Amino acid sequence: MANHKSALKRIRSNEAKRLRNKYQHKTTRNAVRKLRALTDKKEAEGMLSSVASMLDKLAKNNVIHKNKAANLKSKLAKHVAAL
Repeated sequence: MANHKSALKRIRSNEAKRLRNKYQHKTTRNAVRKLRALTDKKEAEGMLSSVASMLDKLAKNNVIHKNKAANLKSKLAKHVAAL
């Protein structure tokens, strides 16, 4: 177990960040699933920008890799264009 005050604080802050990252990642994955399930082009186009923004934020904070975010955005854009 950690003994230094800074190490104890680091443990607390790491846990808080882990939970925040987990929540944001799960929320984004659900949004991606919801977008893929849409059949209305108008609604899908409106949702695409918000989902792309969520993916960009995850990539910026290193929750997911930047290339994974780019691949997901590309596939979602193709899906919306094909509707």
